[in-house]
Amino acid sequence: MQRQGSIGGNAAIRIRVTGGVLLVAHLALVAWLMLRPLDVPWVMPPNLRPLAGVRADLALGWPGAVRPLGEGLALLAPLGVLLPMAHGRLAVSPLASLIRTAAAGALISLGIALLQTGVPGRVVDVDSLLLNTVGVVLAHLTVVPAARARLRRRDPGAAGQAVTVQEELSQGRTPTIPRVGIAP
Repeated sequence: MQRQGSIGGNAAIRIRVTGGVLLVAHLALVAWLMLRPLDVPWVMPPNLRPLAGVRADLALGWPGAVRPLGEGLALLAPLGVLLPMAHGRLAVSPLASLIRTAAAGALISLGIALLQTGVPGRVVDVDSLLLNTVGVVLAHLTVVPAARARLRRRDPGAAGQAVTVQEELSQGRTPTIPRVGIAP
C-alpha cells in the first residue's frame, strides 16, 4: 500500500534506499565518534544546567566559541535531511515533518547522551542535546522544503496521487456467515 503523497515509481525506491543507507552510515559514524572511550587524566563534571556550556563557550569570545558550538550543531544535522529522505513523502505538512524530524533528532541525541554515561572519559552534557536538536532543525528547514518543492515540480502527478487500500487490494466481496438461531 502506498502512503498518501508518496513519491511514485522507481524514484521513490531509489530515494528511500539512498536515504536509509546514508542514515545508517551517518549514525554509525556518530556512534563511533561519540561512544569510543577517551584516554584522559581527568574528566569534567556533567553539565546538567541548560545553556551553561553555551554561555561558557561564548564567554571565551567568538573565535573560541565557534568550534565547540559548530561541532554541537553539525554532529546530527544531517539527520534533518536524511530522516525525511528515508521516509520519502512529498505531500506532507511542513510543520508536522519538522516536528517529527526534531523529535527523532532529540531522541537520538538523548540516546547517545545516555550511552555515553557508560563510556570512560565521556560525560553527559545537556547543551550537546540542545545543540544537536537545533542542528537537526536548521538542516531540515534549510534543505527539505526546497527539495520537496523541486521534486513536486519534477513529477506533478506523484504529489497528489493517493492509492487506497480498496483500490490496491480489491479481491471481491467479503464472505458473510449466516446467522444461526440461539437454542432455548
